[in-house]
Amino acid sequence: MNRTDRLYAIVEELRAVAPRLKTARELAARHGVSVRTVERDISALQQSGVPIYADVGRRGGYALEKSMSLPPLNFTASEVVALGVAVARAGDGPFAAAGRSALRKILAAMSRQNADAAERLAQRVHIMEGPEAIAPMPIPPEVEQAVVARRVLRIEYLDAAGVLSERAVEPVALLHGINGWYLVAWCRLRDEPRNFRLDRMKAIELTEWTGPERTIDMCRPAEPVHEIRMISLG
Repeated sequence: MNRTDRLYAIVEELRAVAPRLKTARELAARHGVSVRTVERDISALQQSGVPIYADVGRRGGYALEKSMSLPPLNFTASEVVALGVAVARAGDGPFAAAGRSALRKILAAMSRQNADAAERLAQRVHIMEGPEAIAPMPIPPEVEQAVVARRVLRIEYLDAAGVLSERAVEPVALLHGINGWYLVAWCRLRDEPRNFRLDRMKAIELTEWTGPERTIDMCRPAEPVHEIRMISLG
């Protein structure tokens, strides 16, 4: 464990037991360092503004003022949803539970406004799971921006029949399927909802137009699917 990780871990330990005390010896044993190292860590945390106080004496130790908290984390909604996607795709793999726990801690430390924005954005990102999922191509930044801000996209799209067409689409959600990532959008050319495979988009232009709020039934995919589930930040 490096020093930065140890500093965060010490704060979390003190937060968990507050207002009870933890001695320097207990913290040192927990992190496999010397008592002197713990004392230097506590001093560094105090100097950075973390509300840790010391109670001297035979039964003394360190405690974190429970009524106080660290400043809100300055994560954007997109950054938190990106973490949510990574955690969701981890499934039952290594550290999946730790990832969900970390995400909850991040949300708890964020401002209420930013956390609410992240929750709303997460409702617009979905994962569709099938038996033979392939590695998806990277999502173009124009598509990400369009989903976040409901900006209309102009695309050149090659359909399953090999026909290339120009479309203006209103992004609604991202969907992960057995052929990679899809953009679920309202197609102005067809005047109906469509799923567009990202690897079939041959040109993408982010426009200045903002599309209306739309709700599309995510339970009717255009291909076989075992399960559709939303990204959860809870």
